[in-house]
Amino acid sequence: MSDDGTAVGARRPRPRGGLADKRRAILAGALTVFARDGYTRASIDAIAAQAGVSTRTIYNHFTDKAELFEAVIQASASRVADDQIAVIDRHLRKVTDLEADLVEFGLAWVEPVAAAHAEHFSLTRQINAEAGHIPPAAIAAWQETGPLRVRRELADRLRVLMDRGLLRAGDPGRAALHLMLLLSVTNPSYPQIADPAGGDLPEAVTEGVRAFLHGYAG
Repeated sequence: MSDDGTAVGARRPRPRGGLADKRRAILAGALTVFARDGYTRASIDAIAAQAGVSTRTIYNHFTDKAELFEAVIQASASRVADDQIAVIDRHLRKVTDLEADLVEFGLAWVEPVAAAHAEHFSLTRQINAEAGHIPPAAIAAWQETGPLRVRRELADRLRVLMDRGLLRAGDPGRAALHLMLLLSVTNPSYPQIADPAGGDLPEAVTEGVRAFLHGYAG
């Protein structure tokens, strides 16, 4: 019997969560490196150093950089989507003043979420900059896990507003895309939208909502 009570020769139980903790460390380190360096320039050595693990440990979890990148963007996009869907649910579950409620929703959409997930949005900027060099499967996984999932949730809320006669009847999915683009003044998932002139976010959001209502108000 050993000092810790384990029979001599017996296999000690492996600490729970060890592999999961390593995987989380790898994903967190890889997110930092991919967000900083982009996909092409990021190296497994740099990711290992950032994560505090060996390169062998990374390869024990992921076949190659492409598989790791896909896992990173899926995990990160899922977290952002969860927060964005929570904003949708919180602000659009019960609409009483259409313009005011949409403006309040828009401010929560573009500011706190972006601040809470700065690395993710740095990563999406990198994706937009080098999309031709990134595995298509990774981009598809990002879109499905993140922006497309969020758009479907927003479309469901807009469909309810259409049914109530507050918005003109039409394609709620297209309406959701239009609203997201008009509000995403600081969201690099939609790179064609520039930062608002002068940094006046409330004014930019209000103007975006009014532009949306000009086309969709019932």
